Amino acid sequence: MIASLLIANRGEIACRIIRTARRMGIRTVAVHSEADAGALHVAMADRAVAIGPALARESYLRGDRIIAAALETGAEAIHPGYGFLSENAEFAQAVMDAGLIWVGPDPAAITAMGLKDAAKARMAAAGVPVTPGYLGADQDDAHLAQQAAAITYPVLIKAVAGGGGKGMRLVADPADFADALASCRREAMAAFGNDRVLIEKFITRPRHIEVQVFGDRHGNIVHLFERDCSLQRRHQKVIEEAPAPGMDEATRAAVCRAAVDAAGAVDYVGAGTVEFIADASQGLRADRIWFMEMNTRLQVEHPVTEAITGVDLVEWQLRVASGEALPMRQEDLSIKGSAMEARLYAEDPARGFLPSIGRLDVFDPGDGVRVDTGVVQGGRITPYYDPMIAKLIAHGATRDDARRRLADALDRAVVWPLRTNAGFLVKALNHPDFAGGHMDTGLIARAGDALMPDPLPDAAGLARAAADLGGAGALAGFRLNAPRQGRARLLVEGQLVEVDVAPREGEIFRAPLGHVLLSEHGQSWEVRPYRAAATGAAAAGDGAVLAPMPGTIIAVHVAPGQSVSKGQKLVTLEAMKMEHGLTAPFDGVVADMPFAQGAQVREGMVLVRITAGEAA
Repeated sequence: MIASLLIANRGEIACRIIRTARRMGIRTVAVHSEADAGALHVAMADRAVAIGPALARESYLRGDRIIAAALETGAEAIHPGYGFLSENAEFAQAVMDAGLIWVGPDPAAITAMGLKDAAKARMAAAGVPVTPGYLGADQDDAHLAQQAAAITYPVLIKAVAGGGGKGMRLVADPADFADALASCRREAMAAFGNDRVLIEKFITRPRHIEVQVFGDRHGNIVHLFERDCSLQRRHQKVIEEAPAPGMDEATRAAVCRAAVDAAGAVDYVGAGTVEFIADASQGLRADRIWFMEMNTRLQVEHPVTEAITGVDLVEWQLRVASGEALPMRQEDLSIKGSAMEARLYAEDPARGFLPSIGRLDVFDPGDGVRVDTGVVQGGRITPYYDPMIAKLIAHGATRDDARRRLADALDRAVVWPLRTNAGFLVKALNHPDFAGGHMDTGLIARAGDALMPDPLPDAAGLARAAADLGGAGALAGFRLNAPRQGRARLLVEGQLVEVDVAPREGEIFRAPLGHVLLSEHGQSWEVRPYRAAATGAAAAGDGAVLAPMPGTIIAVHVAPGQSVSKGQKLVTLEAMKMEHGLTAPFDGVVADMPFAQGAQVREGMVLVRITAGEAA
């Protein structure tokens, strides 16, 4: 058995691996960037090594520094987690060449499955059904446009080296193909260093079904059943569950068999996930489910599989990497109940889900569920990495049990002052289509504003806050022992509201300076007495288009003096490895553009200023 392990990752997954390694008596080594010097995974490990500056390309993507840290600390093995270098075949080979144990599949398997086009060709040859599309080497723009037309619209453009929803564009109109292709190539090159693409037929009612597989070096490969990851926003998974709703035993057997065949085609060793796309227009049927890709690593959503099988997948990874056979045979594995996972992100749904960066002054993720996190109260969400705060995983006897438990935990979650998607997740979990298991990857887009969290607390919560602030001058016309309710004027995140004062049961956290932090439905608001609050506020409608977060301007679409219409794209900002188009707030003229393409900007900087009127 491995005696010492270096985790080549950070955050939640690093903490997750450390917990299992500690239980197994394995010494752990963490690596960290300058930005993560005080991170939870650093504190949890037996030893920690600094490997570079905050930017991932100068730290967590520096394989040479990671291997040097392992050799320096006497670690026997390296676990890559997910993301970063987890699916980098060259890094895996370098680890092995250094005489270390690589906790993952062989480099040849990573290479075989790493590029979507080559993987699909290999799967087709192995008899695994694949989605109709173009996988060719000819990457000329005009040729790709011709192939898209031959496939028939709508189509998906996908980076061959992609993942996590990056480098992917849906195109419904041929007129939009060229712009979508250019944008996809830019994002793919920035994220993966490879701008090659493939084109797939877009399934109009798609469900995302994936199968957890596991192999060892003794010729054994098993599946641990399927997960459903259909609830997605812009190709990013939002809620995952196991097993998939509506999956009958015959279809499950066929899909899981295809996944095992896919793993067997590359002599797969370790944990992997075979992803399928299903046409849900006629329910889940084996003849309408196609191979999409294989992720040659542990998945973010692996805890739901652990919940329904009772298996610790990280322990299996470490045992297989040590040369042991799989701990269980296929006939020993079974499904027990249902599990769901939600990804709690520091992001603001009201601002297009832009990341919310800063310190977690209050962090209480709820109870009654498993919480996998890489941060603690007082920690920080930085602009350098994925803004996930935690994963919440609920397990129940039935799907509805798991769904209700997860929604209840998110409803009680308290995070402040950062914004989170908890309120959005609660509404998604309670949406009738999702609750009934009738979802596809387009459900969130169709639901639209119905899933947006409420902008203000409900009246009962505000009444409690008003009562709590009564001694601070918030009450207007309130009298002690009066038989009727009084009225209070409050500022809720800077917005003036008037409410009845009616103390009720409920937990209220006090914020700094005597203000109240009111939390409900997964959201938190700072509530102040009106007379005690400052009167200044940011001007609205002045035409200033601000940078929503730190980033780089990668495209400028207008020029000073140019007339623009409301909603017209002005600049494109790259931040958090994603592109964000900033648009005109109203019809007018571009009065000022202080930054050019390539400029690095900070949050709140004025990127463009629009004035009302027409160009002279």
